[in-house]
Amino acid sequence: MFLASVLLLLFAAGPASAALPVQHWTRPDGVRVWLIESPVLPMVDVQVDFDAGGRRDPPGQGGLAYVTAHLTGKGVRASGDRRALDENELSEAWADLGASFGASAGSDRFSFTLRSLTDADLLSRVVTLAARQIGEPAFPADVWQRERERLAASLRESRTRPGTLAEEAFGQAVYRDHPYANDMTEASLARIDVADMRRHHAILQPCRARVSIVGAVSRAQADALAASLLARLPAGTCAPLPPVAEVQALAAPAERRLPFASAQAHVLMGQPGYKRDDPDYFALLVGNYILGGGGFVSRLTTEVREKRGLSYSVYSYFSPGLHAGAFTVGLQTRPEQAEQAIAVARDVVKRFVAEGPTAEELQAAKDFLIGGYALRIDSNRKLLDNLAQIAWYGLPLDYLQTWPGEVQKVTLADIRAAFARKLQPDRMVTVVVGGGPAAAR
Repeated sequence: MFLASVLLLLFAAGPASAALPVQHWTRPDGVRVWLIESPVLPMVDVQVDFDAGGRRDPPGQGGLAYVTAHLTGKGVRASGDRRALDENELSEAWADLGASFGASAGSDRFSFTLRSLTDADLLSRVVTLAARQIGEPAFPADVWQRERERLAASLRESRTRPGTLAEEAFGQAVYRDHPYANDMTEASLARIDVADMRRHHAILQPCRARVSIVGAVSRAQADALAASLLARLPAGTCAPLPPVAEVQALAAPAERRLPFASAQAHVLMGQPGYKRDDPDYFALLVGNYILGGGGFVSRLTTEVREKRGLSYSVYSYFSPGLHAGAFTVGLQTRPEQAEQAIAVARDVVKRFVAEGPTAEELQAAKDFLIGGYALRIDSNRKLLDNLAQIAWYGLPLDYLQTWPGEVQKVTLADIRAAFARKLQPDRMVTVVVGGGPAAAR
């Protein structure tokens, strides 16, 4: 049995069939389901997403979505003939089933993920337990007190690292009064109690769920699986949630410099970027690979690292979401070189926005991205990640099949126009941590 388990895990990590068709339907209860049937392995992977991520945190309670998701794994309450389970009993129950289940919350989404074998009896028990954790979390007050202290200690420790301070300052400067800037802090944790978690959990109604399923299940089985997982959530009224304001563009450049006793200065530069549903997505994806997302073959690496030796690593990326996520350029350098590294990186971005890439750079980027596409969907877990993106952002059902073609269609003019629309190099935020008086001590 041990050898069989090892082989199963190896196969689970192996290739999945590429370009499998995506099925989508809406149940009578309003639950929306997306399915990729992948019968190669007797396994199923599920992700359930709700619009209850950090952007729904009330002002002053940054981290509420995160801790609500975290506490769903700390026990379930009694219901009907089923007794309550504390955190240890719940953990042991999952271990006995040999399945994995968890909850998480990002800036936009509140998510549950499940992985199990598809044996009928086993899967029935797995889904029953998952449904209890989704719909009947206990939110024990004593556990929250312990976890709040642990999280506060973790936050204090993280702020001894210059990288954390740079990321916090950068997020505040880019997003300002948008909920994306509503970070979890010791103060915000102190304002959260279990009643707040229960109110936040009430956002999770079946008709607001987007369920993504990949594995050896039929459409009928997937439909029943989605219904069972959400059966213990209250139906609710499904009134529309309040709209969340968009991230506002920067009107002027800004700089923030934080002294810190570190051997390296941590530098972040950027601005609000674009939303995931933007029609410029593929032009920006390909263009950023050339600018700073391609590692050692990117413009930023060539100019900052290879030609001048100012940094071991320099990069750029976009973080599109339901709102305009940040465009970020990041690097670390010796404090005395920080000004030169910043100037070079700014110039590279400015020239790229003005001129775009060369034909050779564009072709190399396309070759890499299209050639490596199979690695984006070579396991059920990766397929699920892509399927959940399709579900969350309302992407076309043939997105996985058309992705290489969309990359291939990108032209030099597309990239120049997209970057000109999205980036304003003269209005970016610059954050530098390290290199001030504290670094000299």
